Amino acid sequence: MNNTWKVISTKKVESQVAKLNKSTLIMFRLLYEELCNRGPALPDWPNYGKLKGRKDDERHCHLQKGRPTYVCCWRVKDKKRKIIEVYYVGTHEKAPY
Repeated sequence: MNNTWKVISTKKVESQVAKLNKSTLIMFRLLYEELCNRGPALPDWPNYGKLKGRKDDERHCHLQKGRPTYVCCWRVKDKKRKIIEVYYVGTHEKAPY
């Protein structure tokens, strides 16, 4: 049985990733690998949590603390087929929650 998850990104995320500084980009790549290997629940990541009041299973965590703080947001698109969609990577101030 395959335990890995398929992680997809929106077009918006692709352009957001291109703007990240080197250390934040490294953290994003680590998070991406964790999502692929472990799935959407990553309680050991900084400030990880489910986003409350959402119709979808949406979650987030911090990639880099400080000013600005960088975050990543993702949702479970299909639990049975194990598909996660990353829909935001960027500053906390502009996060869609």
